[in-house]
Amino acid sequence: HGVFLTDAQGFVLDIYYQGTEAEIQRCARPDGRVPLVSGVVFFSVETAEHLLATHVSPPLDACTYMGLDSGARPVQLSLFFDILLCMARNVNREDFLAGQPPEMGQGDSDGTGYLQAARAELWRELRDQPLTMAYVPDGSYSYLSNSASAFLGSLTFPGAPRARVVHSQVEELELLGGGSSVVSCLLEGPVQLGAGSVLQHCHLQGPVHIGTGCLVSGLDTAQCEALRGLELHDLVLQGHHVRLHGAPGHVFTLVGRLDSWERQGTGTYLNMSWSEFFQKTGVRDWDLWDPDTPPAERCLLSARLFPVLHPSRALGPQDLLWMLDPQEDGGKALRAWRACWRLSWEQLQPCLDRAAILASRRDLFFCQALRKARHVLEARQDLSLRPLIRAAVQEGCPGPLLATLDQVAAGAGDPGVAGPGVAARALACVADVLGCMAEGRGGLRSGPAANPGWMRPFSYLECGDLAGGVQALAWLTRPALLAAFMVGAARHYEGAGQILIRQAVMSAQHFVSTEPVELPAPGQWVVAECPARVDFSGGWSDTPPLAYELGGAVLGLAVRVDGRRPIGARARRIPEPELWLAVGPRQDKMAMKMVCWSLDDLQDYCQPHAPGALLKAAFICAGIVHIGSKLSLREQLLQTFGGGFELHAWSELPHGSGLGTSSILAGAALAALQRAAGRVVGTEALIHAVLHLEQVLTTGGGWQDQVGGLMPGIKVGRSRAQLPLKVEVEEIIVPEGFVQQLNDHLLLVYTGKTRLARNLLQDVLRNWYARLPAVVQNAHSLVRHTEECAEAFRRGSLPLLGQCLTSYWEQKKLMAPGCEPLAVRRMMDVLAPHVHGQSLAGAGGGGFLYLLTKEPRQKEALEAVLAKTEGLGNYSVHLVQVDTQGLSLQLPGGETST
Repeated sequence: HGVFLTDAQGFVLDIYYQGTEAEIQRCARPDGRVPLVSGVVFFSVETAEHLLATHVSPPLDACTYMGLDSGARPVQLSLFFDILLCMARNVNREDFLAGQPPEMGQGDSDGTGYLQAARAELWRELRDQPLTMAYVPDGSYSYLSNSASAFLGSLTFPGAPRARVVHSQVEELELLGGGSSVVSCLLEGPVQLGAGSVLQHCHLQGPVHIGTGCLVSGLDTAQCEALRGLELHDLVLQGHHVRLHGAPGHVFTLVGRLDSWERQGTGTYLNMSWSEFFQKTGVRDWDLWDPDTPPAERCLLSARLFPVLHPSRALGPQDLLWMLDPQEDGGKALRAWRACWRLSWEQLQPCLDRAAILASRRDLFFCQALRKARHVLEARQDLSLRPLIRAAVQEGCPGPLLATLDQVAAGAGDPGVAGPGVAARALACVADVLGCMAEGRGGLRSGPAANPGWMRPFSYLECGDLAGGVQALAWLTRPALLAAFMVGAARHYEGAGQILIRQAVMSAQHFVSTEPVELPAPGQWVVAECPARVDFSGGWSDTPPLAYELGGAVLGLAVRVDGRRPIGARARRIPEPELWLAVGPRQDKMAMKMVCWSLDDLQDYCQPHAPGALLKAAFICAGIVHIGSKLSLREQLLQTFGGGFELHAWSELPHGSGLGTSSILAGAALAALQRAAGRVVGTEALIHAVLHLEQVLTTGGGWQDQVGGLMPGIKVGRSRAQLPLKVEVEEIIVPEGFVQQLNDHLLLVYTGKTRLARNLLQDVLRNWYARLPAVVQNAHSLVRHTEECAEAFRRGSLPLLGQCLTSYWEQKKLMAPGCEPLAVRRMMDVLAPHVHGQSLAGAGGGGFLYLLTKEPRQKEALEAVLAKTEGLGNYSVHLVQVDTQGLSLQLPGGETST
């Protein structure tokens, strides 16, 4: 090995190769060791540019094909003793030009002169580049040899308390000894593995007992019977695919861990001397070597030990394992062994069919991987299947994976399996497979999923026929897997998953109840008003399926914007058996109005972008209209209420504000409608009713918006990792006077960018279902961080709350990359010196930025700061106050309730 000489800062002074004892002593470090040269070299961009600049400079151009093809004489350079050595600080130019690499032959005077010219060019270009060394304190070299013990040592972990299991599915992990290693195996039932042993590329069915110090490779279930009742120790048992005279075959080799593969010496087999082996087994030396083989060449490499063909049956490990413990069978096993055509290890090597070996290993890898995928899904483990998906597509084996995912999805409705959650994740994995197969062709992954051709499988899923829906989906997508079709298919598989999510969230209906009250007089308005909400921590954890698979926790504030409660709805009964709808500003003249005369006018209630869809869904979810009834709309309204309804909803906030407008608006509309229909609904019931409404509307979404805007003040909403989905709310008690302090320091800045959350949501759900490790870890952090943020509120600490906001925004960006537009980043950078913390509201991407200022009442000051910054667009700054009332219901001229 070469050795580095360095200074105290780690700069390389010299490189010694086969140096003298004195030179090596100079390199010694305080621990008495010397830094050995490894083969790892990193070039900075600047150094790499200097090196590349030499490729056109003679004679260094001869190191490239351009120079060689131009007729230049080849020049051989050493990475360490030419390129790196010229950067070493103690090396002077004369010594460098006169020296030559250790690998260069002696006496080549022409070559020496040519090399000096090349070195001079390197010196000119690279001399001023700094060369440093990174020392690995506990590093060591591991040399591969013919020793089985050394090979096992490189694969095992002596002293480790547990086994290392890689790319394997093991049913009984507790049977694997400490420090052992299992690589690319499928172990079913009781397979016991001793400490320090290795299993590779095996499919075994227990009971099997492999003791200490063993390497077993290339066995499958057909060979397990031969291992029953045995306990192997210090042995290497391997199965090999071979091709003998063009015919494929499967042969086995058995040697001892301690056997020597060297030609010199006395030699051993199965960890015993040859004489002991002959005596124990009855094998004779003429069975293994030709009579004219000199004694010095009679070694393990040349011994014809390994059967490759039996005259009447397939071979198995038993054709060698009998040698471990020859039974009193009258020599039957020995005669069977002698009847086989046998080869030595040297003769066997050229016959190994490496293509077949790799193919069998690939098949086994996917066999265990599919078992693991099924287990991960059905046990709801937070392990990502995306690496397996990519491997299956790259290897051209997506078919078996798709079939397994179909089976898991279809079987998720069986008793004992966690239903829609498992099925939805399995369908999301199918979408990932299809998206991976498309290789970027065929359009965007995120987008609509309402092609009429997919309605049949969707209808099965809507009716609860999981198996029928999965089968119908498979019929549509296989086998016609064209790239242009696959991305659309992936979107529709995600759409199928949304149906299952919707059904899971619909379980929130269990917690929706109403109480009858006196019916208001016809024409009497019922007015519902609500604050907006600001999320301080935990957002995304409330979004299905995270809300019921992980469990959610979100801290939110009900807030007034510029002193106003910006969201509301009003409803009244009218004599006409019709539904009059209005959406828009509170003033009637500005609102968009429509009239529904029949059930047909309500059919687009589940299309979020249809005019008035949210209000239509509110009538259906409130039970005022039954869309599937045989009675007409007119008959339903007259029969129950003696007339129709007028419903007007408004928001004074811009579209895509991030302040929870649509969910809070749905709550206001439901509350006003129910009261106008002679019913009252509690706020907690209303929270669950909005969850139900948004699933009917097909917008999805979580529960934090309605918790934040319908409940007063500062609170934490929580949902457990279970179904039915139930949201519980805890009010956070803050120190006296802290709410006013918060009002003085909290500001909203409208960024002028409309938030587009739909694709953000699809991306987040896709990454959650893929269980990407960073996303899973971040989701847990969101929930944990909410409890820390609640404690900061209880302590009344603005700096701590600022830290919470800053951390929260980083978590949002991890959850939904791309949610921070460049203009918003510029705005946040400008505001950073003036605030404790800041974050975009909701999912991000635009809308409102909320900030906790260091000084009180900073609206005008920050407006001045922003006014001096170019390129921010159409922004505006707004005052914020914590709302302590929440949802209020009023009958003007009559009762008021909160």
